[in-house]
Parts: sequence; C-alpha cells; structure tokens
Amino acid sequence: MGKRDDMIAALECGEPVGAVPIWELEFHLWDSFSDRHMVLGREFEELSSAGQEKALYTNAEIIVLVCRELNFAAVTVPGGYWYEAPGKLAYYCLPDEARIKQTKVLRRMAGDELVLVGGISAVLNIPFSEDYEEFCYKLFDAPHEVDQMARSLLAEGIEGMKKFRDLGVEIILNPADIADNHGMFFDPRQMERFILPYVREWTRAAKQMGLYSIMHTDGNIMACIEDLANTDLNAVQSIDPIAGMEMRKAKDVVGDRLCLCGNIDGGMMVTEGPERVYETTRQLLFCCKQGGGFVLGTSNACQKEVRRGNYLAMIKAWQEHGQYY
Repeated sequence: MGKRDDMIAALECGEPVGAVPIWELEFHLWDSFSDRHMVLGREFEELSSAGQEKALYTNAEIIVLVCRELNFAAVTVPGGYWYEAPGKLAYYCLPDEARIKQTKVLRRMAGDELVLVGGISAVLNIPFSEDYEEFCYKLFDAPHEVDQMARSLLAEGIEGMKKFRDLGVEIILNPADIADNHGMFFDPRQMERFILPYVREWTRAAKQMGLYSIMHTDGNIMACIEDLANTDLNAVQSIDPIAGMEMRKAKDVVGDRLCLCGNIDGGMMVTEGPERVYETTRQLLFCCKQGGGFVLGTSNACQKEVRRGNYLAMIKAWQEHGQYY
C-alpha cells in the first residue's frame, strides 16, 4: 500500500493504511522545490515546437520529483486558460492541446506513484467581476437563461470528463465557488434549481465513468454541506478557514459520506512563521485524521507567495503526526 492507495481510501471515506494523503488544488511552488523551471502559459506558447515538447517532459519530471519529495499522493494537471483578473492569465495553465499532451506525459512518468486530478467546469459558480452584475440580474429576471447556462455547462463538463478518463486521469475536479466569507451566494431556491441538480448529475456521471469527484469552493458552505454529502460527490476541497469553516465541525456533519480536503490557511502560509504552521497542522491532524475521509493541504491553491520554509513546516508536522501506523 502506498500514497496512491491512501488517497483512494480517503476519497472513499475510509481510513488509509499508511498516512493522511497530501494533495493541493494547485501547487505553485514547483520552482522553489526544484533546480529547474516549470514552463507554463504564455512562456510556453513562445517556445518553438521542439522547445514545447522538451518543456512538457521537463515539467513532468519536475512534478514527479517534487511530489515525491513532499510526499504528495495526488497532483492536479495544469488547467486550461483562465484569467484571475482582466488581462491577468492564471499561473498553472497551458493551451488546450498542450494540456492534453502534458497529461499524457505526466501519466507515463508518474506511473502508479501519483493519482492524477483533472479540472473541468460542470456546475455554475459565482461569476468573475466583469460578469457579476449581469448574472445577478439574470438569477431574478431571466432564470430560464440561467437554466440554459447550467445545462450547457454540465454537458461540456461531462464531455471533458470523458477526455480526461481516456488520458488516465482518476479524479475529476470541479472548481465552483458557491459561497463567500459571509455564506452562500445562492439562496436555497436557487441552490435547488441551478446548483444541486447539476452536482448530482455531474457526480453520477463521474461515478459511472469510474472516476472520483472533488468539488472546490471557497467560502462558508456549512449551510449546504449536508446537501453535497447526499450526492455522489466524493470530496470537497478548501474547507475555507478564512470564511470560518472548521474541519472538525464539517466532519461531524458529513460523517463518512464525504471526504474533506484542505483547511490549512493559505494566508497564514504567507504571513506567519514555520512554528505557527507546524502547530496549526499538528492540531488539524490530531482533530481530523481519525476515521479517514481527510486530505491535508492548503485552503484554495498553494500560491507562489507561500514561504518554502512554511510549506516544509506543514510537511514536517505531517511526517510526525499524519501517520496511521
């Protein structure tokens, strides 16, 4: 039994034989833990065809070696292009065709050592700032248009899952923020119309394809976590401490129906020191590892601003307190 088996056991809400698995929604510290450079986004596009081919293999080598060093059980493959803000391309992404090639190369290099996670969009979420106002009006003035948006997104997501399955991906990740620090963005009627039916359909389709499903959402989701646990969803990622989410309380609600991932405050990883990170991780492991159904990682993505020493402090706490044997 290895780290891969620990990840699968956690997603099935069992207690791993080895240790609490470690996985990040996205990990942006590849260069900090390697003597080589990850080439992504626009930098990748500027390379020649031969340079791009070489970069895909170098990227995969970096990912496998860093994951091995940090004891990751799973890794998210680079995503498609999206913009964190107008004109600002996200870090961990590749053009669509290169993304497919990167997944193939990574699958070959990782072998059975890592579970691959592929990101798709199948469920509506809080829109970005440029679409926010229009979407809010549609929720009340044109709900039939929102229905159509939800159906189209689900259909695209299911097609994306099929492609990832054929590439050897085992977990499908759906980033879909449905809450903020104050609570749910969608009211209960909107959740029942625009969100939960599509979570049910997406996760049912993933299960039928032999895939595990993880939904990422920031914010305080305590008002709907029971509903999510009553679908075929395997896990929720973030369990956002900045929004007041407590992993232990969430686990008490979902029991053995839903695996919970994350909960180490990403802000703390930037602003605090390693002693605080170590103690926070130790306490989280102490409270939540018993019984399984728990994956350790930072809340949201592990950003470039996270201090290398802080991440190592999290890993040290896991080494000393995250084992089951």
